[in-house]
Amino acid sequence: IHVPDGATPKDGPSAGIAMCTALVSSLTGIPVRADVAMTGEITLRGEVMPIGGLKEKLLAAHRGGIRIVLIPEENRKDLVEIPQNVKDKLDIRPVKWIDQVLELALAEPPRPRVESVASVELAGRVVVAPDVPLAH
Repeated sequence: IHVPDGATPKDGPSAGIAMCTALVSSLTGIPVRADVAMTGEITLRGEVMPIGGLKEKLLAAHRGGIRIVLIPEENRKDLVEIPQNVKDKLDIRPVKWIDQVLELALAEPPRPRVESVASVELAGRVVVAPDVPLAH
């Protein structure tokens, strides 16, 4: 992930879900869809939090030819400020959790990682668990 200094100011947590999506894409090798833009803060537990400046961000997405925009669920109320012609051209998807973001933003859904054999030594005995998906 490259965030150059340059002349473009960057401030605030609005790129949280975009950074997280970029990391998941990099680690899984699954590309991010080119027709999707997103904005939202993310908590350590994966909850998507509201942002400011939604109108400006949606107008920029519209000008940039983006088709789908993911926004925090809590910003749904701000959609009344968006011109109808912009809303008609964008598929605006409110999201609450990073799982929803990844499902919509990645070219294919990431598969849960499975440990082949998990073993633990308990009181001198080795206990082997069957293949189980890792929970988040």
